[in-house]
Amino acid sequence: MELDTFLHHLHFDTDKICPPDWQVDWEDAPLPYKLYRGLPEIPLTADVPLALKRREAHLKPSLAELGHFLWYIYGLTQYSQFALNEGTKEKTVSFSESVRRFVPSGGALYPNELYVYIKLADAPTGIYHYDVAHHRLVLVREGNYDVYLSRSLGNSYQISDCFCTVLVSTIFWKNFYKYNNFSYRLQGLDAGVIIGQSLEVANQMGFSSEVCYQFLDRSINHLLGLSEQDESVYAVIPLSINPPIHSVDNNHNREEIISATELCREVPLLKHVSYNRSKRIVDYPSLRKLNETSMFETTQSFVKIKKNNSVKPSLGTEMIMLPVTEYFPYDLASICRKRYSPDIDFMMGKVSQTQLATLLKETCSFTYQNDLDDTHGNICARVSLYGSLYNVEGVPSGAYSYDKNAHALQGITQGDYRQFLQLGLTATNVNLYQVPLCMHVVGDKNHLKEKLGYRGYRIQQMEAGILVQRLLLMSCALGMGGHPLLGFDTKQCDELYGIESKGKTSLIQIPVGPSRPRNWLKGIMLS
Repeated sequence: MELDTFLHHLHFDTDKICPPDWQVDWEDAPLPYKLYRGLPEIPLTADVPLALKRREAHLKPSLAELGHFLWYIYGLTQYSQFALNEGTKEKTVSFSESVRRFVPSGGALYPNELYVYIKLADAPTGIYHYDVAHHRLVLVREGNYDVYLSRSLGNSYQISDCFCTVLVSTIFWKNFYKYNNFSYRLQGLDAGVIIGQSLEVANQMGFSSEVCYQFLDRSINHLLGLSEQDESVYAVIPLSINPPIHSVDNNHNREEIISATELCREVPLLKHVSYNRSKRIVDYPSLRKLNETSMFETTQSFVKIKKNNSVKPSLGTEMIMLPVTEYFPYDLASICRKRYSPDIDFMMGKVSQTQLATLLKETCSFTYQNDLDDTHGNICARVSLYGSLYNVEGVPSGAYSYDKNAHALQGITQGDYRQFLQLGLTATNVNLYQVPLCMHVVGDKNHLKEKLGYRGYRIQQMEAGILVQRLLLMSCALGMGGHPLLGFDTKQCDELYGIESKGKTSLIQIPVGPSRPRNWLKGIMLS
C-alpha cells in the first residue's frame, strides 16, 4: 500500500488498514514497559512529593528531583480494578485490572519509552533508560555526549548548558499487537501527551525546556542502542535551569551539513538485551516503511515552517465574545491524581460561560519553545480547537470554532448534534447524550507533508497530543473530565464544521463534561 493511501485510510477509512481476520493474542501481549537485563541500575527515591513546588533558581538539580520529574511524567501511579458486567442472565461480573500513569494512552498500552541524558553531581554522566516498572534509571551508555547530541540536533542547541535531555521513543509492537496498523496514529498522539505533560511538569519545577522534532534519527537511535526496526525516537527535549533555552544563532555551525551516518561512526554499537514478554511478534511493514521514510539523514532536511493562518470565518456567521477571565492557577500534582478518562461516567450538567471561557483560553494560550517555527511557540499555531456545544450558559447549541486571538466562539451551524456525533462512534463506551462539550482538535489535512515529508504526520499528531493533554488538565482543574477518542467518523465531523474544503480535518475527539465518581478499587503506587 502506498504511504499516502495508508495515511488517508488512517483517518477516513480505518477498516482498510487492518486485516479483516485480525485477532488479538491477549495471552502473548507485551509488557506495557521496557525492561533491560544486566545493566547498572540507579534507584530513584519513592518519596515523591504530593505537591510540585518551583525550585530555587540558584540550586543545581539533584537525582532526587529528576526522579520526581520522571515519575510525574510517566511513572506508575495507580493500580485500579473495576467490575465488568458480562450482560448474562446470571449477571456475571468479571474484574479488569490495570496499572495507570498520569498521562492517557490508547488502550492503556503506553507504547512510548523515556530515555534521559543526564549530567548530575550524584550520578555518572551518560544515557539512561527510565525503568518505569521499578522507578529507577538503567545506564545504557556512560560518558559525555554533549557534542554528539548537539550535532544530531543540527548544532542549534547548547546541550552543554542542559543538565538533562529527555528522549521520547516509540516501541512499535507495544500497541501494534492490539491495534495493528491503526497503532501508528496512536503512537504519535501518545508521544504528544507525554511531551505535553513533560512541559507542564518542567514549568512547575522551574526548568526551561524546548521540544526538538527535527534531528538525525539514526544517530540518536544509535546512541541509545535502539534497533530502528523495533523502536525509534520521536522527540528530544533539552532541560536547563537557565532562562528559556533558545536556538544557537551560529551561522557557521548551522550551515554545516551533518550526516547521521558519519556521526554513528563516532560511538560504538550497543548490543543490550531487553525483555517485552511476547513470544511471537507479527511483522508491521507499513510502520517500518513510514518510520524509515520519515527519518532525516542530514541536517540539510531541517526546515522552519511559516505560521499557519487560521481558517477565516465565513461572512454572516455569529461571533460570541467570551467573558474575559483572569489567570487560572491550579495545583498540577493534585489535578494529575484526580484526572481520569470518564466513559460511561459522564453525566449532563450545565456549563457556565466562565468555565468554557477559562477552559478554551487556558488550553489555547499555552506556549512552548520548539524547532518548527520562529513564533513564540503557541500550541495553536498549527492545530486548533473546534467543538459541538450543548447546555452551555448563554451559548446556543451548535458547532463552533474557537478564535483565540478574539477570545470568541465563531458560529458554524446551530443545533443539537449529540445524536449526530453518537452515531459516528465506532464503540459505545461513551454516551455523548450526557456530554455538553464535544471538542475536536483540527489540523491541516496534508499533515505538514509539504515542508516535512512523512515526518510531518507524526509531528502533527504529537502537537495534537500536547493540546489534548493541556485540555484534559484544564478540564479536570475546572471540575470536569475529558476522554480522548479516535473511534469517531472523521468525515462526518469535517462535514459538521465545514472544514474539508479549507484543507482541514479533525484529528481527535475529546468529550468534556461533568462525571460521576467511578466505582473502582484503586491504590497509589508510591507514597
